Amino acid sequence: MSSKQFIRNSIFSGAEGKKSLLDLNVPEAFNGQLILFMHGFMGYKDWGCWNLVEKYFVDHGFGFCKYNASHNGGTIKNRIDFSDLDAFSVNSYYKEYIDSLSVISWIKETVSRCKTISLIGHSRGAGIALLHSNNKDICSIVSWAGMSNMAKRFPSGDDLKKWKAEDVRFNLNSRTKQQMPNKYIQFEEYSLHKELLNIELKCKNSTKPTLLIHGNADTSVPIDEGYELAKWLNTKLHIIENGNHTFESKQPWTNKEIPFQMLQVCEITKIFLEKI
Repeated sequence: MSSKQFIRNSIFSGAEGKKSLLDLNVPEAFNGQLILFMHGFMGYKDWGCWNLVEKYFVDHGFGFCKYNASHNGGTIKNRIDFSDLDAFSVNSYYKEYIDSLSVISWIKETVSRCKTISLIGHSRGAGIALLHSNNKDICSIVSWAGMSNMAKRFPSGDDLKKWKAEDVRFNLNSRTKQQMPNKYIQFEEYSLHKELLNIELKCKNSTKPTLLIHGNADTSVPIDEGYELAKWLNTKLHIIENGNHTFESKQPWTNKEIPFQMLQVCEITKIFLEKI
């Protein structure tokens, strides 16, 4: 009997019991190391070239799991893009952290051959991954274009007062042309859990080998945030020359090959994980 595990669009229960989708791909020649991948803001598990990234690591013997954050705006029936703006409007860093705990538990119950779990997070997902810097269930952490600070993603001063008064503010999704709603409860949840969500504190007390990769042409998460993470973790920041925020990937990605910058990122990551 084959020991390969291949699951697409399985359902898990995330934050507040909201159901979402995940994928699992464990090769027959499994090296025992499973990667849990966390997407970024206005992202999802099937965005861009993430399926090709999954294939890259599986072809090198790793298991790979990726999932949609429960309140990312997708649904069970529509896993791509954002048909559930009500859920998106109340998504929060705390909810995404709870989602990650749920998926880690699911992996432990589902993948019997798993010896270690390593996290790879992109952008906001990297911020969530770094919150696990003392999680006994996690072996190592990889940050791709990761954020260093959640608090500064919120408005301040008069803009924060306006948000509270109006309850909702909007960000334009330049690709889908949707006005993406963000309710004030997002800030309230952050404020309630801000110690748990303190990336600096987690990094300074980290017990996990951590790899940091950032593009020096990133206009979404400036490379200065990568340098901050490197300082707090006392580790090297790996720089992708001319690398943008998504390392040349975009949605949709119709090419059958991983973009060159993303391939560099995968190769650096593979070398790091193989040394763990």
